[in-house]
Amino acid sequence: MRASLHVIFLSVVIGGFAFWIVCVASAADVSVSEQTFGCILDWPQVRNTRIKHEDPKELAEAMRIFRDSVPNTEYPVGTILQLVPFEAMVKHPHTKFPKTNGWEFFALEVSAAGTKIRDRGDSVVNLSQGKTCLSCHQPAARFDFVCEKGHGCAPIPFNDQAIHALQQADARCAKK
Repeated sequence: MRASLHVIFLSVVIGGFAFWIVCVASAADVSVSEQTFGCILDWPQVRNTRIKHEDPKELAEAMRIFRDSVPNTEYPVGTILQLVPFEAMVKHPHTKFPKTNGWEFFALEVSAAGTKIRDRGDSVVNLSQGKTCLSCHQPAARFDFVCEKGHGCAPIPFNDQAIHALQQADARCAKK
């Protein structure tokens, strides 16, 4: 009897550990490559921002957080946000990029041939403003570093019409 209890206990511990490893590995496994980014018009849109997540439930949650400007709530790991075709931010676990609460910023070059990652990380410099992405996103820490009107970030040099035009002109999108 004592031996079988020991076997059951070990099975539960080993099974729990294996489950924990799978959960930690999947939460930390956000692989981003040039193929991650395609036509910005293919992604769902909330106001001006395009949002992507491989998991439909996590996508719905990210869209809800963004749509409702929910403060003090983190976006799901794996969320990708793009306002214009040549910039993006991707949510990783907090520990990967602690200064940005897990966000990795991307500077992209886009063409009809696809996407090329020009720079990535938590210290990327935004070429249109000459500052690091983090310096602009820092005031929106209460909104998980996601800038939008009313989140405390300085205005960007593109109005809504220019953002729309830049998205429509994405060279990666098939022209009809």
